[in-house]
Amino acid sequence: MAEGEILLMKGNEAIAHAAIRCGCDGYFGYPITPQSEILETLALEKPWETTGMVVLQAESEVASINMVYGGGAAGKRTMTSSSSPGIALMQEGIAYMAGAELPGLIVNVQRGGPGLGTIQPSQSDYFQATRGGGNGDYNVIVLAPASVQEMADFVDLSFRLSFKYRNPAMILSDGIIGQMMEKVVLPPFKPRRTEEEVRRECPWASTGRIRSRRPNIITSLELDSARMEQKNLHLQAKYAEIREKEVRYEKIMCDDAEYLIVAFGSAARIALKALELCRAEGIRVGLLRPITLWPFPDRAIAELGRQVKGILSFEINAGQMIDDIRLATLGSTPVEHYGRMGGVVPAPDEVVTALKEKIIQKK
Repeated sequence: MAEGEILLMKGNEAIAHAAIRCGCDGYFGYPITPQSEILETLALEKPWETTGMVVLQAESEVASINMVYGGGAAGKRTMTSSSSPGIALMQEGIAYMAGAELPGLIVNVQRGGPGLGTIQPSQSDYFQATRGGGNGDYNVIVLAPASVQEMADFVDLSFRLSFKYRNPAMILSDGIIGQMMEKVVLPPFKPRRTEEEVRRECPWASTGRIRSRRPNIITSLELDSARMEQKNLHLQAKYAEIREKEVRYEKIMCDDAEYLIVAFGSAARIALKALELCRAEGIRVGLLRPITLWPFPDRAIAELGRQVKGILSFEINAGQMIDDIRLATLGSTPVEHYGRMGGVVPAPDEVVTALKEKIIQKK
């Protein structure tokens, strides 16, 4: 593939190719629909022969996340991918990574639940991703792609944010974006770091050395309560910095909007068509698409909430992001939810009808 070449591929395939090009040191995963093409593409590409990247099908999702933990502890760019039930199994390991302040990338191509649910797409892992499904007070950086291009672009971005803040990052996709085919330009090749570069960039890692020249200890365990509280205060200060500096979102036709739709990922693509239908009827609707689900763009939503007459939270779930929207607006404007569950994907005209019935007519 030539640099800058326009290619046609699935979102899952784009993730795999981007990982190779972004200098990923290791992928550890386990097959599950609808994300299995990530592992399958890596197996076909054989990057261990070209870049030295390790690709391993682990025995389970639990093993996968612990391998990512180990790679992150060594200062390596390591990642895993799964779908909703598999990500649920990884939550303990993700919490351990957050507690030990380790970088690593987790890709979640969501499917419907609860439990094993369905193999059809959903967005019902919003709480699991943004609230942290493991124990303790921690956050994961969460990016929500809405295109195959963003699936590719967010791999390098996730690694950069993860290492900058020594915190796990997640690409929260779904079965629509993972399986759909679109044009994409893959990122340029970034060489894997040498061992000396890893030690220099990650002095905290197990490959580094502290002043006494003893190995660094990587752990989330602290038996002294006072020290554990100080560690938690340090984490909260870091999360506050991330909230201040790393919020990302997209606003579409919001300048003159009287009503607002908030939607992320594949739902935002559907909402964009609903926006066109509304505008054709003379209804001034805008769209805000959160790109980072954590940190959430609450300030941007609060500002728009003071401008519009009502907000529709459109999610392919029972209503999870709506809680964050209501917290952001603090009652300044009515906020209602529309979504479908069980793997049913709503049509744009359903969103238009919901906006009219839940927001406009009530107003």
